[in-house]
Amino acid sequence: MTSLSDPSLPGFPDILAAAARIAPHAHATPVLRSRGLDALAGCELHFKAEHLQRAGAFKFRGACNAVFALDDAQASAGVVTHSSGNHGAALALAAQLRGIACHVVVPEGALRSKLAAIEAYGATLHHCAPTIAAREARCAEMQRDTGATLVHPYTDPRVIAGQGTAALELLNAVPGLDLLVAPVGGGGLSSGTALAAATRAPQCRVIGAEPSGAAETRDSLQRGVRVTEFTPDTICDGLRGTLGEPNFQLLRALAVQVLTVDDRDTRTAMRLIWQRTKQLVEPSSAIALAAVLAHRDVFAGRRVGIILSGGNVDLDALPLFADQRLSTWEQKP
Repeated sequence: MTSLSDPSLPGFPDILAAAARIAPHAHATPVLRSRGLDALAGCELHFKAEHLQRAGAFKFRGACNAVFALDDAQASAGVVTHSSGNHGAALALAAQLRGIACHVVVPEGALRSKLAAIEAYGATLHHCAPTIAAREARCAEMQRDTGATLVHPYTDPRVIAGQGTAALELLNAVPGLDLLVAPVGGGGLSSGTALAAATRAPQCRVIGAEPSGAAETRDSLQRGVRVTEFTPDTICDGLRGTLGEPNFQLLRALAVQVLTVDDRDTRTAMRLIWQRTKQLVEPSSAIALAAVLAHRDVFAGRRVGIILSGGNVDLDALPLFADQRLSTWEQKP
C-alpha cells in the first residue's frame, strides 16, 4: 500500500494552496438539487456543477493552478500538454490569462468542437497519431524545441491539487455527505477528490465512476498493479485515457472504490439531467449519476455528492444541430 507521506504526491495542503491560487480566476460553481432525481435514485443528491466552470469543465482548476504556480522564468517559455479536448482548452485559457504561449498536442479524430475551443483560447495545435505513446513523444519534442513546461493532463501534482478544489468547495458547502462520486479517466479528478475528502470529510467515501468499455482503473485497483494495455470502447471521450501512476497510488492509498457503467446507462443519465435539471452535460460527466442509478443498493438512503465534471457536448452530434452552419459570432467560446 502506498503511503501518503510519499513526497512526490500532492497532499491536502497543496489543495488549500491551489484554492487560494486559482480563486481570482476560477468560478466557485453552484451545487444543484433535484427532488425528482432524488426520488428516482432513492437517495439525496447534491450536484457540483463543474460544467459551469470556465472553459466548460473542472479541468480549468488544475490547469490554472499549474500555470500560475510557475515562476516567471518558467512561464516565459510557455506550457505544453497533450489533450483530446477539455484539458487542452483549460490550459489554453489559463495560459492566455497569464499571457504566455501554449502548445497542445491533439490526437487524430478528436472532436472538432473541442479543438475549435482550444484554438479560440489562443493555443497552437500540434497533431499526432491517436495513441498515448504518440502524444507523449510529440510533447517531448515540443519541450525540446520550445523549452515549454509540460503540464500533464492528470499526473502533474499541481493539476491533481487543483482538481481537488472542486470537492473541497462541495464538502464545505454540503457538510455530512456519506458518499462522493467522481468520473474516472486518467485519475486527476478522482485522486484530487479523494485527497480533499480524506481530510475535510473522512467519513465520506469516494467512489469513481468508470465506463465498462474502459475499466482499467477498476482492474488496476483489483489487481494491485496498474493496467495500461487496453483498447477503450466508450462514448465517454474524456474517460478513455490510461490511469496515471501517481493517481493509481493515491486511489489505492485512499481506498477509492470504482463502479463501472455501461454506455446505455450513461446516455440515460445524460438525458435525465437535461430533463430534470435543464443542464446539458457531456457523457463523461453524466456517468457519475449513471453510477448511482445503476448501483442503487450502494447509495440507498445516503447523502451523495456528484461532481458534474463538464458540459462540452459535441452539438454537431445532436440531431437538432446536425449540419447547421454556425454564424461568425457563434464560433467564439
